[in-house]
Amino acid sequence: MIPAALKKQLSSSLGESFVLKRGVFQPCLELYPMAEWNVLMAKVNKLNRFKKKNNDFIRRFTAGVKVVDVDNAGRLLIPKDLIAFSGITKNVVLASAVNILEIWDKEAYEKAIDDAASDFADLAEEVMGQDDEADGLS
Repeated sequence: MIPAALKKQLSSSLGESFVLKRGVFQPCLELYPMAEWNVLMAKVNKLNRFKKKNNDFIRRFTAGVKVVDVDNAGRLLIPKDLIAFSGITKNVVLASAVNILEIWDKEAYEKAIDDAASDFADLAEEVMGQDDEADGLS
């Protein structure tokens, strides 16, 4: 069941289908509003499929992709193969990841957050700290 606060944020997309897929870097699921999925697939469709690396990426990226709908009660049915991939047991975490939602098993989510906590300061500096030079603020 999608929490009320997230349903508000997704209200413009609730009448449309969503795409549910395996996470790329973590054992979680990624839920894309159809509009976001279409933007992403437009980029993927530009890849040259006659390059083996591109073809392998497309196959793995789209493996297990499912089109799903949120019912009137705000529930989302997760297919069994994706539950198995993500290791979801009983408790679930829905985490906003900018333009998509990540769906995690609660224990796996907490472990991933804890494992990354010590590296987060360095990661934040590396990823976000470069903007100073681009803006001429160094």
